Amino acid sequence: MKAIICAGGTGGHVFPALAIINKIKEKDSLSRILYIGTTDRMEKDLIPKLGIPYEGIEMEGISRKNIFKNIPIFIKYKKAVKRAKKIIKEFNPDIVIGVGGYITAPVMIAAHKLKYKTMIHEQNSVPGVSNKLIAKYADRVCVSLPNTLSYFDKEKTVYTGNPRSEEIISTKVANKKDFGLMENKKLVMIVMGSLGSTTMTKKIKELIPAFNIKDYQVIIITGENYYDSFKSMNLPKNVAVVPFLENFIQLLKKTDLIISRAGASTISEITAIGLPSILVPSPYVTANHQYLNAKELEENGATKLINEEDFSMNIVISAIDEILMNREVYDKMKRNALKLGVKDSATRFYEEIKKVIKEDRR
Repeated sequence: MKAIICAGGTGGHVFPALAIINKIKEKDSLSRILYIGTTDRMEKDLIPKLGIPYEGIEMEGISRKNIFKNIPIFIKYKKAVKRAKKIIKEFNPDIVIGVGGYITAPVMIAAHKLKYKTMIHEQNSVPGVSNKLIAKYADRVCVSLPNTLSYFDKEKTVYTGNPRSEEIISTKVANKKDFGLMENKKLVMIVMGSLGSTTMTKKIKELIPAFNIKDYQVIIITGENYYDSFKSMNLPKNVAVVPFLENFIQLLKKTDLIISRAGASTISEITAIGLPSILVPSPYVTANHQYLNAKELEENGATKLINEEDFSMNIVISAIDEILMNREVYDKMKRNALKLGVKDSATRFYEEIKKVIKEDRR
């Protein structure tokens, strides 16, 4: 199999793309993969380091606040389509797969115009701008959450789950002691995205004194930009603060409760392993999609949703106690989260790839 994978911008797009690549390589050792991403986002460094052939195309997202800024962006888009056509024709893939981010629009449009088979994957509960644009040209649309099926043509849309979740399930479990934590105490993890958050850093600091009298332990992942601001604090013995965790998923599998944003990667992680959660959606994202991600989990009894403006010591500590100290509540939330997870998501996606390659065009 020869496949082009296109995704960019954030881990929410890039990590599912990598899960797809890994599954293709696992199933087909003779496969050839080409990754197309941006020239200035995280994938431009990450993908080549992994030994995956990479092509960068200059592109940026449209502005919703100032339409006049979109004039030069449209010019970039036209150039990006032309560049993508050249790359695709030279590689001559069996299929072109878009996994989100604004770079996917010109690449998938180019593939469609050249009459190559195409697939897209949507990680969020509400489709992103690029996927809304290119869905009508795709031969197959795969989604992470059941409610997302309603946004696309039902004849060609499949619920596969997020390919990232299958990798999470297979990741080995950490030893808490390796992180300076106690094995016999429950663990609460607090993380507000890989970069952290100015607003939430202040609110999280206000929680810390309340943990002093609790029997559970807490690890706070601050993000590089906010770690120094915690150094002057007098931390309780049961609270650890780190800027980031390289083995995040390994420790996540030993965590009893996570307090987090509600991005696509987080949703795939907690549903894959059935992790009870308190989700605090970022109000600063496109189409308020994090709130809708969290709302779908809340409606299915899989999380406690707290809006950023309501995040306070009394509300959060009460929510933690309700979940951790009530076995019935905890077990129900765990079961409901697992129901939304798909254990063989990457395999399901791979099977759809094979079907699309073999299908006649509609």
